Amino acid sequence: MKRTRLTAAVATAITLAFALAACGNGDDSANVPAPTDTVPADPTADPDPDPGPAPEGATITMWVAGNDTPQELRDWLIAEFAAQNPGSTLVIEEQGWGDLVPQLITALPDAANTPDVVEIGNTQTPTFTPVGAFREISPELFAELGGSDLLPSFVEIGTYDGRIYALPYYFGSRYMFFRSDIWGEAGLSVPTTLGEFTESAIALTTATQSGFAIGGQDWRNGISWIFAHGGNLATVEGTTWTSTLSDPNTIAGLEAWQELFLGASNLPVTDRDVAYWDFLNDGTDDTPPLAATIMAPGWARWSIGHLDENGNRDGMADEDTFDIFALPGVDGGIAPVFAGGSNLAISAQSQHPELAENLLRIIFSEDYQRMLGENGLGPANANYTDSMGDSKFARTMIETAQASRLTPAAPGWAAIEAAFVYEELFQAIAEGGDVAAIAAEFDARLTPMLNGN
Repeated sequence: MKRTRLTAAVATAITLAFALAACGNGDDSANVPAPTDTVPADPTADPDPDPGPAPEGATITMWVAGNDTPQELRDWLIAEFAAQNPGSTLVIEEQGWGDLVPQLITALPDAANTPDVVEIGNTQTPTFTPVGAFREISPELFAELGGSDLLPSFVEIGTYDGRIYALPYYFGSRYMFFRSDIWGEAGLSVPTTLGEFTESAIALTTATQSGFAIGGQDWRNGISWIFAHGGNLATVEGTTWTSTLSDPNTIAGLEAWQELFLGASNLPVTDRDVAYWDFLNDGTDDTPPLAATIMAPGWARWSIGHLDENGNRDGMADEDTFDIFALPGVDGGIAPVFAGGSNLAISAQSQHPELAENLLRIIFSEDYQRMLGENGLGPANANYTDSMGDSKFARTMIETAQASRLTPAAPGWAAIEAAFVYEELFQAIAEGGDVAAIAAEFDARLTPMLNGN
């Protein structure tokens, strides 16, 4: 019950904050735009109107989340923005991921203190789009910034009631990292189906080594087994969301994950967000690895490998010891995995929306998109994924991202994450409970929460 009250409090705080902002303005047009289909076209209007004078010089602020955006890219954005917008200045401020949602709840409704452009986690985006927190991205601007070449799933999660409010910033994807030496010594090759992977992982498990190291609460990796079996976390009809854990396909995925956890992972049922890469590395010459396989985002590569002379890992340079593969599907191919990454949005309360849009034009330019790829962040525009290179790491990341899925674009999703409900769900399954009964119990909890109740 305590977690349910927390969820309700988060949802209520978000809704109330933006409702009060609208009342305080005396005009809610900045928060809830008028439906576009109620405005008739003017047949006498100039089809290519003069855009008018450039926006006056001002300072705008962009919030980035965490340290994913390298300082080199931040410096480039600041310099390029100043060059393209004479007299204006871009200030970039970093917000911690753990504090991001509370900070946004406080800042976005406040016209005097709102950031103009914000980075937000893709799963957090649907919490803010229905309440008028973000400025609508017009169809014309959307097309200019990349349109259909932008990651469809990230665009979808930033869309509400047919309108786009948030665009993809960068994507990440997760895949399997494994000890090729351990697999090879056991006579095992890269699996081609999900069932083969489970069999191999269980066969590689000992009292001191996990065939597949995964924490019992790790739903972000675990939901890939749901997707692989054709299941979903939720469905929507109109604007009403329903949790679908009890769907037979979802049950099959959860049961497959339970079998894998119980048979192949030595990690506690309470573990989540674990630095799994540490389990692949040798502690010393006399210490064996604690896992034969892990699942992690692509950037984990740089935390895996042998130590160099500076005490850093060599990024899996030793292919005889370390390697990767995409999580295979039930019948082969690549299984859908949960996509990582961020979205970008313009605050509805921004006092300089034209400059904010200009910043988006710079971010979605070929130069910056390629800089993202060169720094290991999947560019939002599919035309520039070649900037990530042609290594097996880049190819696997792109392939798994193309097959990836996101969490439901439900208004209550961020509050569900804040309440750790899926952590509880996966722990109950990891403890060996009856999956169908657990699914029914959590469906009853999650359905109202998905709808912000």
